[in-house]
Amino acid sequence: MGSEPTTPSRAKLILAFAAIYVLWGSTYLTIRLAVETIPPFLMAGCRFLAAGAILYALAARAGAPRPTRRQWRNAVVGSIPLFVLGNGGVTWAEQAVPSGAAALVIATLPAWLLLLDWGYGKRGGPRLVEVAGIGLGLTGVASLSAPGGIDPLGAAALLVAAVAWAVGSLFNRYADLPASPVRTAAMQMLAGGVLMVTLGLALGEGGRFDPTAVSAWSAGSVAYLVAVAVVALPAYNWLLAVTSPALVGTYAFVNPVVAVLLGWAVAGEAVTERTGPAAALVVLGVMLLVWPRKKAVAVADDSSTLVGAGAPQGDGGGSERE
Repeated sequence: MGSEPTTPSRAKLILAFAAIYVLWGSTYLTIRLAVETIPPFLMAGCRFLAAGAILYALAARAGAPRPTRRQWRNAVVGSIPLFVLGNGGVTWAEQAVPSGAAALVIATLPAWLLLLDWGYGKRGGPRLVEVAGIGLGLTGVASLSAPGGIDPLGAAALLVAAVAWAVGSLFNRYADLPASPVRTAAMQMLAGGVLMVTLGLALGEGGRFDPTAVSAWSAGSVAYLVAVAVVALPAYNWLLAVTSPALVGTYAFVNPVVAVLLGWAVAGEAVTERTGPAAALVVLGVMLLVWPRKKAVAVADDSSTLVGAGAPQGDGGGSERE
C-alpha cells in the first residue's frame, strides 16, 4: 500500500467504492438465488473454500509471512462466529426470508458491535446519539419481524448471525492474527469453509444435493459470490489506506438499500408498507452509529461479510481488528 500515489485517481476510487457499495450489497440477492437449488451450508462452505484459497495464494504471492500455529488456531476460532454462524446463518435464513429484509436485519451489526464492546471491550459508555441509533435500528428490525412480517425463525437466525458476527469481529480485533488482513481473511474463509461443509454433511445436505438439479442461476450466483469475496476485500482495504475511514464506513448503510432495491428489481421481492418505514429506521440508525465513532465501524468489516460479507452482509466483514 505504501506504493500508492498520494492522490488516488478518481476512476480507481469510483471502482473501489462500487465494489463495497454494489458488490457487497448484491451478495444478499445472489445468496438467495444460490440456495434455491443448492443446500445452504454446502453452498457457503464451497464458496469460502474457493475464495479463501485464492486469497491465500494472493497473500503468499505478496510476500506475507507464514502464519504461526497459534494464528491458525485463532483463525479457526474466529471463523466459527464469523463464517459458520454469521454468514452461514444468513445463507440458511435466506431460504425463507427475502434478501432485502435479510440485509436490513444484518445492518444492525454496528449496534451489536458497540453493545458488546461497551460490555466486554475497551470502549467507554454510550453517547446519546448512539443510543438513539441502536434504538432506531432495533425498532426497524422489530417492525420487520412482528407477526405478519418476515419468517420468525429466519428473523431469529439473522439476529443470531449479526450478534455472532459482532462477537467474531471483536475476537479478531484483540486476537493474535497475521498482520495481513487478506491473509487473515483467507485463513478464516478456509477454516469456515471446511466447518460449513462438514456441518452441511452432518445435517444431511449431501443426500439432498442433486447436481443435475442445480439451476444456471444458482451456479452463476456461486461463481459471483466467490468473485465478490476476492475483489471486494482488497478494494475495501485499499480504500481504508487512501481515504477517510468515515467515508469508507458509509457502505454500512448503503448495502441494505442496494439489497432492497435489487431484491425488488431482480427477484420481484415485495416492498410492502412495512418494509419502507423499517428500512428507513434501520438505515437512519446505522448512520447515527457509523458517524459518531468512525473508527469503530470502519474496522468492523474487513472482509466478507460481511462479507460480506456481508458482512455476514454477504461478505462485508471478516477480519476486524485495529
